[in-house]
Amino acid sequence: MAFKFAIQTSGLTKQYGQAVAVNKLDLNIQSGQFYGLLGPNGAGKSTTIHMLTTMTSPTFGDAFIAEQSVRDNPVAIRAAVGLVFQDSALDRMMTVDENLQFAAALYNLKPQQANERIDELLTIFGLEKKRHMKLVALSGGQRRAVDIARGVLHKPKVLFLDEPTIGLDLPNRRAIWRFVEQLRKEEGMTVFLTTHYLEEAVACDRVDFIQKGQLQYGGAPNALIRDLAAYILEIDCADTEVVNRALGPQFGEPIWEDEHLTFRVKDKDVDFSALQRSLGDAVIAMQWRKPNLNDVYLWTVCPPQTGVVS
Repeated sequence: MAFKFAIQTSGLTKQYGQAVAVNKLDLNIQSGQFYGLLGPNGAGKSTTIHMLTTMTSPTFGDAFIAEQSVRDNPVAIRAAVGLVFQDSALDRMMTVDENLQFAAALYNLKPQQANERIDELLTIFGLEKKRHMKLVALSGGQRRAVDIARGVLHKPKVLFLDEPTIGLDLPNRRAIWRFVEQLRKEEGMTVFLTTHYLEEAVACDRVDFIQKGQLQYGGAPNALIRDLAAYILEIDCADTEVVNRALGPQFGEPIWEDEHLTFRVKDKDVDFSALQRSLGDAVIAMQWRKPNLNDVYLWTVCPPQTGVVS
């Protein structure tokens, strides 16, 4: 049965005593969508995932996975979701096969089903020859691939990836995302991502930023980047006040970091070389570049209030 929305939340709230970890979260995530929830440590990302996967109960509000309530149907929800934690759920002293067979038993997969699915996933991840090796003998990227294989063994409707590439180097991070994209294309699952590496979230269909448990801002990543600015101008200054007085009227309030100023440039036709010459000795170094999702976060989620960032 097809569902329009894989995930819906209504006023989803989690409190710990007087502290509000997630505050009245309203989400509508379509089936098959690649969705990213982005924000700093302590913003409420992991708590949101814990509520959506029934690991913790909401204080107020409700959430629905494939139209089933996390409050009313927790067993059905657990069968419908896969979860890859920040910290591995695997036993490093067990082999790849032993870890996956154990997970398959938890999902009530029959032995033949389990073996066929494990064969399929190890082929996707290029780990066929590692099947009978202990996890401790694998690289960090390979162990993470087995974590993801464990999370999708039962072909979940929704896969939750909570900081899935944390601690991995760039080649391994890129390999993990190739695997996830292949799984999405072949199995049509909805993917819910949290990550600190905002450049990874550019591939999402939609991202939302969360700050102190409150949903802040969101949209399609490329549209957010395009709407932010044509260029980001960064200047190391001998005198920040002089540079700000010269450029502020044209580009608006910058982000200040000690002797470093960052401006948003909306005009695609700015002559930066002429601009640099006009500033003369007030500039130590100057560069301009295309904006990215990190810039969207800095300018729209925590924009400069006083002109100074501590």
